[in-house]
Amino acid sequence: MSAADGALLAWLALGSAASSSAAPSCVPFDHDHRAWTRLLGRYVADGHVDYASLHHDARAELSAYLDTLSAVSRPCYAEWTREQRLAFWINAYNAYTVSLVLEHYPVRSIRSIGWVPGSAFRTKFIPMAALADGDLSLDDIEHGHLRKEFHEPRIHFAIVCASVSCPPLRSEAYRPADLDRQLDEQARRFLGDPTKNRVERESRTLRLSPIFKWFREDFEKAAGSVPAFVARYVDPATAAACREPDVRIEFLDYDWSLNGK
Repeated sequence: MSAADGALLAWLALGSAASSSAAPSCVPFDHDHRAWTRLLGRYVADGHVDYASLHHDARAELSAYLDTLSAVSRPCYAEWTREQRLAFWINAYNAYTVSLVLEHYPVRSIRSIGWVPGSAFRTKFIPMAALADGDLSLDDIEHGHLRKEFHEPRIHFAIVCASVSCPPLRSEAYRPADLDRQLDEQARRFLGDPTKNRVERESRTLRLSPIFKWFREDFEKAAGSVPAFVARYVDPATAAACREPDVRIEFLDYDWSLNGK
C-alpha cells in the first residue's frame, strides 16, 4: 500500500470516528418521572400547591428535574412510545408552570406575571434546544406539541395553569404505563367537581368550565359534541341528561387565582 493510500485510509477512519462521536447518545431517561412525583407528593394536596414551602425548600430539586427534561434530544425522543412522549409533555407543562410561579413568588395569579395578562403563557422560558431548537413557551407545549401531535382532548384535564379553576394538579407524575387510567381519572374528577362543572338535569343545562368553550373543537372531534364527550365521564343518569336533544350549554366564570394553599 502506498503512502497516499495509507493517508487516505487514515483520513477515512478519522472521519468515521468523528461521525460516530458526533452521533447523539441517549442518556437513560426516567419515564416514571419519579423525581417529579416526589415533589408533588410532598407539596401538593387535593390539587392545592404549597408554593411557599416549595420556594423555600425545593427549588434546587425542581431545577434538577427540569434539567433532565431539557436534556432530551430529538433523536432520542423519536425512539419513545406515544405514551412516553405524551407523559413527557404533560409533566413538562406542569413542572415548568410551577417553576414559573416560583420564579415570581409571591404572586396572586399567573396572569399577573408579565406585562399583560396571559403573557406568562407566551413567554419562551423553557430551554429545549436539543428537542425543539430553542426555548419554548407554555403555549408552545400545549398547542404546538400536545394538541398538534397527540389529538388527545383529555390533556385539558391534565395540564394545570396554576389557577383555581384549572383541573387539579395530581400528587403524582403522569406515567406511560398508567397514562390512560390517569387521564380518565382526571376527566371524571374535573367533571365531578360542582365548582367547575355542573349538569342540571331538570333544566337540561350543562354549566361547564370555559375549557369546553376554548377547546370545543378538540372535544367535538373526539365525541361529535361537547355534551357527548361529557357523557363519557359522568354517572349514567347524568350521561342520559347530557344526551337529551335539547340540552343547553352555559359556561361558568374562570377563577385565575393561584391554586395555592
